[in-house]
Amino acid sequence: VQLQASGGGLVQAGGSLILSCEASGRSFSTYTVAWFRQVPGKEREFVGRISWRVGVIDYADSVKGRFSISGDIAKNTVYLQMNSLKPEDTARYYCAARSTASAAYAYWGQGTLVTVSS
Repeated sequence: VQLQASGGGLVQAGGSLILSCEASGRSFSTYTVAWFRQVPGKEREFVGRISWRVGVIDYADSVKGRFSISGDIAKNTVYLQMNSLKPEDTARYYCAARSTASAAYAYWGQGTLVTVSS
C-alpha cells in the first residue's frame, strides 16, 4: 500500500483544514488507517484512526471534538477534518495503515505540514 498525504498549509488559529490520505495498491476497507503528527524533537503523537472492518473511529483526547476522520472507500481516501485549530496543532501530519489483524502500522505516507499561527 502506498499512501499520499496532502492538504497541509498555513492557517490562523481558529481556522480549519482538511487533510487527505489517498491509498494505492490495496483497498482501505481491509485496513485501519490512522493519523499521527510529529513536531521536530518530540515523539510522534497519535491523532485518530478509522477502521471500516470493525466500525471504529477514535481520537486522541487532545483533538477530540475538534478533529474528525472520515473516509471514501470508492476513492480509497481518508480525510482528517481539523477545526478550531490551535498553534499547538502545528506539526507534520502523517497517515499510516495497518491490516486489521496487525498491531503495527506498516505503511506510512510522507507527511504534510500544518502550521497554525497565533
